[in-house]
Amino acid sequence: MVVVALSGSGILVATSATPGAAAAGGCPGSAYVPNYLDGTVSVINTATGAVSAPIAFSKGPGAGVVAITPDGKHAYVTNPLGGTVSVITTATGVVSAPVTVGKMPIGLAITPDGKHVYVANAGDGAVSVITTATGVVSAPITVGKGSDWVAITPDGKRAYVTNNNDDTVSVITTATGAVSAPIAVGKRPSTVAITPDGKHAYVTNYTDGTVSVITTATGAVSAPITVGNSPVAVAITPDGKHAYVTNEGHLGAGDSDTVSVITTATGAVAPITVGKGPDAVAITPDGKRAYVTNNNDGTVSVITTATGAVSAPIKVGTVPYAVAICPTRSAHRR
Repeated sequence: MVVVALSGSGILVATSATPGAAAAGGCPGSAYVPNYLDGTVSVINTATGAVSAPIAFSKGPGAGVVAITPDGKHAYVTNPLGGTVSVITTATGVVSAPVTVGKMPIGLAITPDGKHVYVANAGDGAVSVITTATGVVSAPITVGKGSDWVAITPDGKRAYVTNNNDDTVSVITTATGAVSAPIAVGKRPSTVAITPDGKHAYVTNYTDGTVSVITTATGAVSAPITVGNSPVAVAITPDGKHAYVTNEGHLGAGDSDTVSVITTATGAVAPITVGKGPDAVAITPDGKRAYVTNNNDGTVSVITTATGAVSAPIKVGTVPYAVAICPTRSAHRR
């Protein structure tokens, strides 16, 4: 990511800065939480649970999904209603002029080398690629209908995109932009996460209440793993042993307001109760905690992964939509 985006004249333009955000924010040791209805980002100090003054970057509703560069210096946030991506400098809280992408950008992911950001545009059925050094945006890569989320393999060679409206996953070869034949999964695939070894992609199926597992070498899809009601997000622990799935609970009976923990070796599932309408989840770099945003009560729950214990909720903004955790200091040097 760049500190600021290039304007049409080629001049670097920085917009708002929030002094309170700089004090509590920055990397490492911070969790970034976009608040959809506020158009802000809250920054949680993961050591203390303290929350920054919100970083404002949108004139009204629209804070979407956040991803942080491998060096921890910048956080990219989608603005679904504005068709743009904003860039926050984590050390200062300064927000760039927005980078225009496609219609209704939602999910995004950054390549392991930090050079590109892949943005899923649900309104276009396409993926935009931002070059972080310049802010230049590629011609859109067409994928499936309702492209919702994107995850990149650890080697940076492929991007997996969920297509919410046609029940498939598209795979982009990052070196060429070529797109695979779509892989059929469950109904309304929402998010996707790749295991640390790159061998499997876990896909949440919102309508089915299941998770599909794709073997990346072959494209083969497992029998679905039943989780809770309306699963939205999935995150995998650094050791690859567990997948954490949020169950938002909007589609009826079943485990709602929970996180399902899948043991990846066996497919066994155990639920943990969190706040109301859990939406997003991220795991700390050391694998010790899982941060869960609760859409319907404006909080974040923190799960201790070794015990399943859940913290007292941390209050953030209105409709916390996503969460990303900064890399550790050692990760900056890689």
